[in-house]
Amino acid sequence: QVQLVESGGALVQPGGSLRLSCAASGSRFSTYHMGWYRQVPGKQRELVAVISTIDRTTYADSVKGRFTISRDNAKNTVYLQMNSLKPEDTAVYYCNAKTISRNNYWGQGTQVTVSS
Repeated sequence: QVQLVESGGALVQPGGSLRLSCAASGSRFSTYHMGWYRQVPGKQRELVAVISTIDRTTYADSVKGRFTISRDNAKNTVYLQMNSLKPEDTAVYYCNAKTISRNNYWGQGTQVTVSS
């Protein structure tokens, strides 16, 4: 069982920046593919960014050039640096971990609101 705890969500003005963090339990963090997803009411959860065990990254087209995903295996933590935020980035952001055994884990989510 992997527990994920997100933090860093907040209210921010358009054009601002935020950094989300996700701390994972366990001793095998370096073997997990990690990702950030987001969801707004009435819509499906969508991929924002993922990072593999060898630091290969993939981004949704809507965030390319603005968001950066990274990981610190020594701290069991994955980050999402979000710059040039737009109102359409408003959502609950969820951390995801995929293990070698193909188990899938989710955090509880953190609210990001972009508004003036």
